[in-house]
Amino acid sequence: MNWRKMLGMLFMCVLLVTVAACGGKEAAPADQNGGTSTDSKSEGSSAALKDVKVVLDWTPNTNHTGLYAAVDQGFYKAAGLNVEIVQPGAGGADTMVASNEVPFGVSYQESVTQARTQDVPLVSIAAVIQHNTSGFAAPVDRKIKSPKDFEGKTYGGWGSPVEEAVMQSIMEGEGADVSKVKNINMGDADFFTAVKRDIDFAWIFYAWTGIEAELRGEPIDMLYVKDYAKALDYYTPVLVTNEQTIQKDPELVKAFLKATTEGYQYAIDHPEEAANILIKAVPDLDKELVLASQKWLSPKYKDDAPRWGEQKEDVWKNYTDWMFSKKLLDKEIDVSKAYTNEFLPQ
Repeated sequence: MNWRKMLGMLFMCVLLVTVAACGGKEAAPADQNGGTSTDSKSEGSSAALKDVKVVLDWTPNTNHTGLYAAVDQGFYKAAGLNVEIVQPGAGGADTMVASNEVPFGVSYQESVTQARTQDVPLVSIAAVIQHNTSGFAAPVDRKIKSPKDFEGKTYGGWGSPVEEAVMQSIMEGEGADVSKVKNINMGDADFFTAVKRDIDFAWIFYAWTGIEAELRGEPIDMLYVKDYAKALDYYTPVLVTNEQTIQKDPELVKAFLKATTEGYQYAIDHPEEAANILIKAVPDLDKELVLASQKWLSPKYKDDAPRWGEQKEDVWKNYTDWMFSKKLLDKEIDVSKAYTNEFLPQ
């Protein structure tokens, strides 16, 4: 799984929302491996259960463990649901949810924000992780200890305007000049290949690539973006639905979130067992990496929030204002319509 590519997908929403607005429902993002579904139906499911699909943002990983735990532990079944976990089609998870092809999906605050500027009816219904765990990473021999050290170094990315905007934001606070950073496209190379080849640092999620670096014995310096700019402590990932599902079947949203909350709480309370559930469901994953990642990530699902999934208005407003100030949005949005805590269990 290439988490650098996943970050890249976050900012492909111009294409994404265009497809959604046209009602498109075609198949698999360029970086996906065939769009194969992960069937999580329990054998012998009762006919009385309501069939529901939830679409992932990317290939299965520890961001998704709570979903798999909810299937494995029977939480969805107890809520009257027969949940199938699937991978996205061509326009991505957001398109599938916005077009009502599926009722639920995994997305990101930035994707929802950009979609709302195009009047695409996505709504975030839960934050999977309370604080942004992404940041800029470099092998320790590059001596990148602060954003100022980006000057004179080579950054490997995917060519999105948001990358320079984020770098500029965190460099400005240290009096550094983003124009002194050389930017190149990493192409298909993963972080470990690229830093040995032609770059000094890249944007990663620590829960996967950072943990993998530890396991490989290749230490890195990690600069979390949230530590340098409050506006960059946004929700990534989130669970989403669409306005039609909320209006027509609010009880479905409530039942889905109740069981999903129980799944993530299980992963919080039992990280090793939850990791094994994910490994059993997706045996191609690296078992050592999944276990180490899960142990690191489980406490961060809820973190300092009063309950798992809780979203704060100021987090949505701060990041939206930042995106608008950096000309990453065509217009401002009403953030109160972009997210809701209404369906989370009390």
